[in-house]
Amino acid sequence: MDFEQYRLGISLFNNAQFFAAHEELEDVWRAAPPENKKFLQGVVQIAVAFHHYSTGNRVGMRSVLERAIRNLAQPSGSFGQIELPSLLASLDKWREALDHDLPAPELPRIEQSPDAQFKSSFTSS
Repeated sequence: MDFEQYRLGISLFNNAQFFAAHEELEDVWRAAPPENKKFLQGVVQIAVAFHHYSTGNRVGMRSVLERAIRNLAQPSGSFGQIELPSLLASLDKWREALDHDLPAPELPRIEQSPDAQFKSSFTSS
């Protein structure tokens, strides 16, 4: 797996460049070993969901967001050195806002840990 490309995708997401983030992360997902695919699919889906939001497609955003939450909720703690509890809490706020026509919350951030611990979280092919 290309860890630099993964980091780039996360950075693009955190800078609200959702389409570009999706493109980078999708390449990582395609090359990932089977045991990492579900998690990475969830990360890609977050980028897709927020790309939909950025283009005004709230229905598409809500649909993809739900699938992303489902895929990311399976691991526990910090997987792929992403702090899942805070990310999932942020995504839940978005789901709530969309479901109840509330103002948009702050954009989520995908927080990750330092490089030394990062690589050990993934199976390499």
